[in-house]
Amino acid sequence: MATPHRGILYTLAMQMQSFGAACTVTGSMHLLTLGGRHLLVDCGLFQGGDELERRNRESFPFEPASLDAVLLTHAHLDHVGRLPLLVRLGYRGPVYCTPPTAALAETVLLDSARLQVEGYRQDLRRARRQGREDEVPPPLYDEEDVHRTLALLRPQLEFGETVTVAGVRVTPQRAGHILGSAYLLLEAPEGRLLMSGDLGNRESGLQLDFTPPPAVDAVVIETTYANRTHRGWVETRAEFAQALRDSVRQNGKILIPSFAIERAQTILHTLKEMMDSGEVPRIPVFLDSPMAARATNEYFEYGDELIPPVREALRNGEDPFRPSTLHTVTTSAESQRLNRYDGPAIIMAGNGMMTGGRIQHHLKHHLWKPSTSLIIVSYQSPSSLGGRIVAGQGTVHLMGEDVAVRAQVHTIGGFSAHADQDDLLAFLDTAGKPHVWLVHGEVNVMDAFLPLLAERGLKGDIVPDRSPVDLLGAGFSSGRPPGLVVPPQNGKGQGEGGE
Repeated sequence: MATPHRGILYTLAMQMQSFGAACTVTGSMHLLTLGGRHLLVDCGLFQGGDELERRNRESFPFEPASLDAVLLTHAHLDHVGRLPLLVRLGYRGPVYCTPPTAALAETVLLDSARLQVEGYRQDLRRARRQGREDEVPPPLYDEEDVHRTLALLRPQLEFGETVTVAGVRVTPQRAGHILGSAYLLLEAPEGRLLMSGDLGNRESGLQLDFTPPPAVDAVVIETTYANRTHRGWVETRAEFAQALRDSVRQNGKILIPSFAIERAQTILHTLKEMMDSGEVPRIPVFLDSPMAARATNEYFEYGDELIPPVREALRNGEDPFRPSTLHTVTTSAESQRLNRYDGPAIIMAGNGMMTGGRIQHHLKHHLWKPSTSLIIVSYQSPSSLGGRIVAGQGTVHLMGEDVAVRAQVHTIGGFSAHADQDDLLAFLDTAGKPHVWLVHGEVNVMDAFLPLLAERGLKGDIVPDRSPVDLLGAGFSSGRPPGLVVPPQNGKGQGEGGE
């Protein structure tokens, strides 16, 4: 039997402690204790401001080696990004996930390790010039740690099929968020529990809807957009097409910051449809994201999760993600040469929040030009570069320079891969009368969602950060934990592929 965890109580029948995505939208990590069995659901990286990201360097509040198993809901960095650190610090058990999640996790984690090592070397060079090299923290992990982690992956979770993990029956179902994303039904003598992971937008331009869940005793549900509804897909697509047509008339560059998983593929498929139908002119499209190119390959392997037009194209041997004018950019030198390209062109690059990646040097070269269009298709945290641009800031600091914002800025809000308020309520409609525990959301968003649960006769509670809760217990009288301390709310930067 696993050895006890530091600081964990054992008096509760179905206990959970959340060490990420509690009162915030990043760093998902939930420790379940079911009759002495210890299951970790997700092990994500904190992304956002400095205060949030400092939590990545805190010690795990449990002994990694004492876990019985890890379960992954999907491969976004804020759900898998601390796995190599868990392994570095002693975890050697199985990590269960769906096959697409295993494939995407390899791409995501290797990219994360590479960026951390590169960032460390850059910081170290700067610090040495100032005699401060001892102050530079090392990378959380490197590629060797990632390869040790990948060896522990067990891609044995198939939608609708039950497996037994440490004595707990686990049944994954399609969550509709990104390729391979699953919500988990866990059945034990203590009760039946749903862990939602991240649920998808039912009007996605790429993914099939989530599978309606069965009746359960408790649900731990994400609440990223629990206080709003997204614009419908038809309206979103029309708005995107109009923004593209307006931008082409400017005869300049069209910059589309994009996350590598789901968002890039949705945009590529939509561009192909629009160009093939004549809705928008055929102009060059440059995919300047090696990670997005690698991730797109997995969509050919697991097309059954996608909407019928995409699925049928794949079955017919077509490439639904390749506009006829697409060019894939691989090297940094090729990326830099794009800034000398003459004439209108669409440039897609990461990351979606504009907080790093190749999009930054494209912004540096083009954001100050009135002929440039910046089409934003992802959520932008207010503290991020993208958030400041959306807020109308006239000048932004970018790669060591102040750059004027003279480009035409278009914000298209309906591309989100996350469930909105209506989607979350629809998900709960078939779950019976469970106790509903809220995670993966800002506190003000969860506060707005609690009355809607009460109207439906459901008891809702906000999961506190780090403190244990009995998922089958009475909860909190107000739905809020006593003395609720709100963690930093800078958003996750919605990681590579996070939103």
